[in-house]
Order: sequence, then C-alpha cells, then structure tokens
Amino acid sequence: MDISKRLIALRERCGFTQNGLAERAGVSQTHLRRVELGQADITVGHLQLLCDAMGLSIQDFFNEESSSDETVAAFSRLSPKQKTLLLTFLESL
Repeated sequence: MDISKRLIALRERCGFTQNGLAERAGVSQTHLRRVELGQADITVGHLQLLCDAMGLSIQDFFNEESSSDETVAAFSRLSPKQKTLLLTFLESL
C-alpha cells in the first residue's frame, strides 16, 4: 500500500485541503505535504491524528476496497517460479 496515495485519496474524499486537514489534526502542513509527496515518513501517532480528524479509524485507513485487485495484479507480475514459491509458502501457513 502506498501510504501517501491513500492519504491523499482519503483527504480529498473527506473534502479537506492539506492545510485544512493539518490544522484540524494539529500537525504541520509542511510535514503533511512532504508525507503526501513521499518525501517523509509518518509516525503512527501522526497517522492517528489525521485519521481522527477525518473521522476514520486506523483500520479504515488500511482497509482498501481495491486491495484484492492490487493483490491479483501483484501476483500476475510474478514469474512462474515466484508464483510457485509464494503458493508453497502460503500453503505452509
């Protein structure tokens, strides 16, 4: 999962500008911008503040509706050998 893309999508879906979300969450707008650009990492604490400001739980943040599509796409990019190894690993769980 690309945290920065997910953050942007959720922020926009909630109708916030970067500045508006940063202000509401009590975090630096500069840091939020850098996180969204992929130039900085985000702590769990800051992510929690942002989620709270958007009315989301951390679980909601990581629960992508399209995650199964991404998994299928990632699997399809594997070589036959990688697919076999992955399936063997998953069966061992």
